[in-house]
Amino acid sequence: MPVISFANPKGGAGKTTSALILATELAEKGAQVAIIDADPEKWISQWAVLPGKPDSIRIIGDVTEDGIVDQIDEASQHAQFVIVDLEGTASLMVANAIGMSDLVLIPIQGSSMDARGGAKTVRLIRNQERMARRPILHSVILTRTSAAITSRALRNVQAQLSAGGIDVFQTTIVERAAFRDLFDYGGGLTGLDPAAVSNIDKAQKNAQAFVGEVISKLKQQQEGQGRAVGT
Repeated sequence: MPVISFANPKGGAGKTTSALILATELAEKGAQVAIIDADPEKWISQWAVLPGKPDSIRIIGDVTEDGIVDQIDEASQHAQFVIVDLEGTASLMVANAIGMSDLVLIPIQGSSMDARGGAKTVRLIRNQERMARRPILHSVILTRTSAAITSRALRNVQAQLSAGGIDVFQTTIVERAAFRDLFDYGGGLTGLDPAAVSNIDKAQKNAQAFVGEVISKLKQQQEGQGRAVGT
């Protein structure tokens, strides 16, 4: 089953938030999801102890550099999707997880610092491709964008990525209170209280568009290999 890793050595890029959005939306669609929480901050493991975690989401939090390959392999035997939230460094653990991935998502904000962090991840992916002698599907997802305007810095980042031949999601993860509040209230977007959290409907539409594009990219890659994508 598809293994989707989220990687960026630049902290604060929206990596964990994007991973949790994907996991909860897939679970909402009825998929069995395993999340490998390899981020030292363990934000997803902390989210998991709050009320509302879907039964169809399994959290694997005790992750080691030596064991992550086995943990990804074991999780993929039971879950329709395996989502890996990686630590924010270019470590052997990150390299091993990338080598096991069907899709690597590189969340970045609209800044040159984030773009440089993303470029490091792309170089790591390309090294893993050479070692594995296979292409590893990867794409940048722009995060914490404004719903109203596209900033000059964001346009510069988009131009840099385009010039480097790096695939970029058409969908961006918009800065929404609902996405942040998942880590305070637990569960998914559908479980948030509209009286306490603003613009949940807009956050849901954004999340659904993101998930739809993930599924589309996986299908384009995997249907040619005769492998089914869940949901």
